[in-house]
Amino acid sequence: MDPNLLKKLNAARRNRQAAVMVTDLGDGRDRLVMKGDPIAGELGAALTKVFAAGKSRMVEAEGRRFFLNVHVPAPRMVIIGAVHISQALAPMARIAGYDVLVVDPRTAFATKERFEGTELIADWPEDALKDRPIDAFTALVAVTHDPKIDDWPLTQALQAGAFYVGALGSRKTHARRIERLIQAGLSEAEIGRIAAPIGLGIGAQSPAEIAVAVLAQVIAALRRADVPEEA
Repeated sequence: MDPNLLKKLNAARRNRQAAVMVTDLGDGRDRLVMKGDPIAGELGAALTKVFAAGKSRMVEAEGRRFFLNVHVPAPRMVIIGAVHISQALAPMARIAGYDVLVVDPRTAFATKERFEGTELIADWPEDALKDRPIDAFTALVAVTHDPKIDDWPLTQALQAGAFYVGALGSRKTHARRIERLIQAGLSEAEIGRIAAPIGLGIGAQSPAEIAVAVLAQVIAALRRADVPEEA
């Protein structure tokens, strides 16, 4: 591999950027394609699919054969709120392959006993996420029902382009949330990315069922599945 390409690939890994090393199996030449780079035609379509799937594969495009070696950061899930839904969601998300972090400044909820095996920070999101900012491969799940805790991470997630942003609350609660976020300077298009009410529309009732609905919606957002967005 070209040392310069390897250097660029390592930099992408450090910065949690998705990249694909494209090798032309006809002449052996490599090139590095970053997610979002404009690649037209059959090869561009194949790249879109492998970025979404996160799996390397061989493809045929424009009459040539390529090996697409995918390097996608591990997805994260940041859960704002150490509530009953979070207790069910965190272990399921870990099984699904997510690096999970639960954040809640309310120490009565954020206890190790309630979140055994899950990384937990009993602090305000502004401080808890200072050294690990939300990025494009983060799912932000806000479930405290408290705007003092939820609004800041929701804003950060939208501005950072997190692949999923969801918030618990009724339509009335979300309408008030929209007013606050508009006053904070977010556009209607940005706010429109929030999944609220949170979770797929499967009729979930219990905290565990809601957690299933949320995780399914997060996976769909990561894999770009065409599924309903409203709970």
